Amino acid sequence: MMPDEASISELLDDAEITRTVRFALDEDIGSGDLTAALLPDDSAAARVVCRDVAIICGHYWFDKVFALLDPDIQIDWLVQEGEQVGPAQTICQLKGMARALVTGERTALNFLQTLSGVATCVRQYVNAVEGTGVRVLDTRKTLPGLRKAQKYAVRCAGGHNHRIGLYDGILIKENHIQAAGSVCAALEQARSQAAEGCLIEVEVENLDQLREAVACQATRVLLDNFPAEMLPVAVAIAGDAVETEVSGNVSLTNIRELALSGVDYISVGALTKNVTAVDLSMRFTS
Repeated sequence: MMPDEASISELLDDAEITRTVRFALDEDIGSGDLTAALLPDDSAAARVVCRDVAIICGHYWFDKVFALLDPDIQIDWLVQEGEQVGPAQTICQLKGMARALVTGERTALNFLQTLSGVATCVRQYVNAVEGTGVRVLDTRKTLPGLRKAQKYAVRCAGGHNHRIGLYDGILIKENHIQAAGSVCAALEQARSQAAEGCLIEVEVENLDQLREAVACQATRVLLDNFPAEMLPVAVAIAGDAVETEVSGNVSLTNIRELALSGVDYISVGALTKNVTAVDLSMRFTS
C-alpha cells in the first residue's frame, strides 16, 4: 500500500457512514413517507436486480439505510463487493416490513448505483493499463459528502487512492509555486512544515520545472498535461529516485499509451467526477 493511501477501515468508518446515510434518509423522508403509509404494514420479500454489466459496490451504505429504518430487515447478498455482474442478475434479496422496504428503496439504491458506477468506471481504467505496472489513482474531484465512499469504490475496483483531502498530503500546484517564488522554494517550505511520512508532491508544467524539482530532491512529481511524446523524456529526467504521476486529459482511449511511457501513476478525475449510475431496480417478490 502506498504511504498516501488510506486504509480500508478509514474509508469504512461506521460513524461516518451512519451520518451520511441518516442525512440522505432525512433528505428523502422529511416529516414522513406519505406513499408508504398506503401499504398494509405486513412482511414482504424483495430483490434487487442489475440491468447493466457492472462492478457492484456499496453494500455498507445499502445495508445501513435499512438498518436505520428497521434493524429487523434481513439482507442476503448474492454478489460480493467488487464482483462483476451482468444484466438481469439478482444481486441481493431482502425480507422485512413492506413499509420500511419501500421507504428505504430509493436512498439505498442511490448509494448502490452511484458507488457501483464509480467502481465500474475504475475497473475499465485498471484493465486498460494491465501489465504496465502503472497504478490508477483517484483525485479530490468527488461528489460533496461522498468522498470516502467514492474512494472506497475506487479501491473495490482495483484502483488506488491519492490523498483523501487537504489534511493528509501536500500537492504543490502552480499557485503555490508562484506564491513561493520557485519550485525549490515551495518544496523547501513544504518539507519544513510537513509531518514525517507525509506525502509531498509537486506539479510541474514543463521540463525546466521538472529539472528544478529533481535537483531539489522531490520525491514525486505530477506531470500536468504533458504531451504523450514528452513523457519518456520526463521519465528519464526523473530517474529512479523520483516517482512520476501523469494527470490531465486522461481517457480510456489514451491511458495505455500514457502508461507505456514508464510513469508510475496516472490520476484520473473522471473516475469520481463523471459518474454514470448503474441501472438497478428493487421489486417485491411476495
